[in-house]
Amino acid sequence: MVKIGDIELPDFPLLLAPMEDVSDPPFRALCKEQGADVVYTEFVSSEGLIRNAAKSVMKLDIYEKERPVGIQIFGANMESMLQTIDIVEKSNPDIIDINFGCPVKKVVSKGAGAGILKDICLMEQLTAEMVKRTNLPVTVKTRLGWDHDSIKIVEVAERLQDVGCKAISIHGRTRAQMYKGDADWKPIAEVKNNPRMHIPVFGNGDIDTPEKAMLMRDSYGLDGAMIGRASIGNPWFFKQVKHFFETGEHLGPISLAERVDAARRHLQMAIDWKGETLGVFETRRHYTNYFRGIPHFKKYRMKMVTSDDSKDVFAAFDEVLDVFSDYQFV
Repeated sequence: MVKIGDIELPDFPLLLAPMEDVSDPPFRALCKEQGADVVYTEFVSSEGLIRNAAKSVMKLDIYEKERPVGIQIFGANMESMLQTIDIVEKSNPDIIDINFGCPVKKVVSKGAGAGILKDICLMEQLTAEMVKRTNLPVTVKTRLGWDHDSIKIVEVAERLQDVGCKAISIHGRTRAQMYKGDADWKPIAEVKNNPRMHIPVFGNGDIDTPEKAMLMRDSYGLDGAMIGRASIGNPWFFKQVKHFFETGEHLGPISLAERVDAARRHLQMAIDWKGETLGVFETRRHYTNYFRGIPHFKKYRMKMVTSDDSKDVFAAFDEVLDVFSDYQFV
């Protein structure tokens, strides 16, 4: 069993990574249904929250069916981050996660996200004060370091644990790498193998097949896997990994009917939560993966990603179900 504070999870839990404009309540619900053990919100700006910015506040919406769910926040100003704790607690999450890993320039330029990897002492101080501010378990998501020459993740993880961090998720790239090259899980294993570490250490980066998840578990000895890009338009990835763990075999292909049903439900939940315009727009990124592999699909995909009216998108789903009814996924 793996524990985050008092939250009990199964052996080698699978976590849905916080992803901007992806890890919203509709998508989290689908991933939870398909086996995600913990889900995280999109990352929330501390500065946006304390200024009551509508987009930031909306990201605090969580639902009982998602639990355990973590709200992830980012920022570099101590007072803002502490005020954010007070605001976030009102949403009653199970976990508060600190983003020390986002590599995006507009975040890093403010010293937040991966930008804080240049100041490990501030990273430690922020974590320590946030732990003191709440009774909820505080976790951290970060990267190996700022660049190849400043990888101190074993020391960083130990220091964060010592000030009360209850779990750490580590992306196997530096900020300088962004998302290029291959993720390196060896330094993450070094964190796990540090005899002073006793909190869960989760790996993140390039886990896009059940085999890789098993490699992370069996060869690198990590406590769980945080799944990001592999889940976009593919909430079944969690179920596929768990089936492979249990049987050593790949789960059979997801049928066209299941894919259409998931896409339809995803869109409807998105509209119900954020309204017609945003619901239609922000669900588009998933359709390529929902229907990946179908030949001569471009015409239908274009309808899905260019239509501004949900009626047209739903009609495209129905058309796909009809036209490709005999297609067999492999």
